Amino acid sequence: MRATTLCLMLLLACPAAAVERVVSLAPSLTEIMLELEAGDLLVGLLDGGERPAAVAQLPSVGRYGQLELESLLQLQPDLVLLWPDSIGSAQRQQLQRLGIALLIAEPRKLADLAENFVEIGARVGRAEQGRRLQQQFNTGLAALRQRYRREQPLALFYQIWDVPLYTIGGQQIISDALGVCGAENIFAELTLPAPQVSVEAVLERNPEVILAGVQGQLEAWRSWPGVAAVEREQLWLVPDAGLERPSFQMLGALERLCEVLSKAH
Repeated sequence: MRATTLCLMLLLACPAAAVERVVSLAPSLTEIMLELEAGDLLVGLLDGGERPAAVAQLPSVGRYGQLELESLLQLQPDLVLLWPDSIGSAQRQQLQRLGIALLIAEPRKLADLAENFVEIGARVGRAEQGRRLQQQFNTGLAALRQRYRREQPLALFYQIWDVPLYTIGGQQIISDALGVCGAENIFAELTLPAPQVSVEAVLERNPEVILAGVQGQLEAWRSWPGVAAVEREQLWLVPDAGLERPSFQMLGALERLCEVLSKAH
């Protein structure tokens, strides 16, 4: 019998935040649950890449963009954590009609992510851990900002795909993270999380650094030797894929990125 059901039967006050069965629909949110020491509350996951060992055996409720609603309902969650794009709006509304509590997290700034630790921690009965993570995260960010500050930020192009060419917009959390390392997203004025851009637009903005996740994408830029990043040999791989998963581990991934960018001139 669930503790919340028991305390209602005994006419006791039950904290609204107390949940016992959580389904995570995003790898970053799964990581946050583990960082909050709340992995024992997870009962199912939406698969999307390699799982942490601690949750390797948990039931699957589908894959990204393909939620198996019946599998999720069989797990009887009292809270579902989701990224806005984890599932479509129709399924989200269906879950709400069924009375399942949803917590939607889409941090666009590092400060938003720090607040997520507190919000999720409070909802799953780990308020103290949430506040501690927030403090440690903010302290770590402040130290990185101080260590890697530049008088003139580096003009940086962050490539996430090549054909067609995609980058990150200014409302994507990675764009905010670049500023910690003394860099500036050359497409920060674009509001889409992952806007499509043209090669000509990149050339016009003449980035001093180009980052990508695949070496072949970087080598393709050598066709334009006049670009500052090519001329200065500042075509670099993203050093840690954790930069693209907003959880506490992002702090370590960001430190590794700052170290790479500190070599730029």
